Amino acid sequence: MKNWIAVTTLNDIPRLGSRVVRSPDGDIALFRTADDRVFALHDHCPHKGGPLSQGIVYGDKVACPLHNWKISLADGSAEEPDEGRTACFDVKVEDGTVYLEL
Repeated sequence: MKNWIAVTTLNDIPRLGSRVVRSPDGDIALFRTADDRVFALHDHCPHKGGPLSQGIVYGDKVACPLHNWKISLADGSAEEPDEGRTACFDVKVEDGTVYLEL
């Protein structure tokens, strides 16, 4: 059984932007795409640890602000030729409320 926790509202995450949720295991970045899908990743680029929440969201990716690595919002993997992955978290939106599974 999943443990869903309400963390914010959809309107609190700007389109093509992000919001950070603090957790005991580190910051989690919530990303909103142009078509209102929401994704959750550990706010830590697998390359040099850059804050992904400060990157540019486009399509279903975020570009790390430090070295422009492209990270998939769907699975946290770096786009080739780069390698690495950051942790992903299940997220859902119901009636405008964003829930995170921890």
